[in-house]
Amino acid sequence: MTFQQTPSEEVVRPLTEDEEAVIRSLPNLIYALPRAIDADMTQEQRISATEYLALMHLSEAAERRLRMGDLSTACEMSLSGTTRVVHRLEKEGFIRRVRCSHDGRSWHAALTDAGFARLEEAWPANLAAVRRHFLDHLAGIDLVPLAAALQKVAT
Repeated sequence: MTFQQTPSEEVVRPLTEDEEAVIRSLPNLIYALPRAIDADMTQEQRISATEYLALMHLSEAAERRLRMGDLSTACEMSLSGTTRVVHRLEKEGFIRRVRCSHDGRSWHAALTDAGFARLEEAWPANLAAVRRHFLDHLAGIDLVPLAAALQKVAT
């Protein structure tokens, strides 16, 4: 009879100095990067990074609309948080909520022409913030394997 080792039974190797540096920097990155981008977007564009993401995901969706649950997943937010963001954007005329034609119970968030124009207006500031706070710090690093590794960790 053979037994498989569980993760807790595996031989644990100590972290190398480089591995430990990466592991210790992750919480700071996960916390600080979204806040820095959000601060720039709020100051420069009077739109939060979360609102920008909602507009962006809707702009990329078929017919520029998504079910609220799908928008929530795309923005990595709770449904209630997404509802609050959509409500704010709806008051600005950037999004409208539309009842789902298939089941009548669900709602879609639909990007308006004004919302698409607002996204286009805010895009340069978002790009600049992403470059300034993240990509510029990766100069000289091969981004293809980095992106693949990050995606692998995320899934």
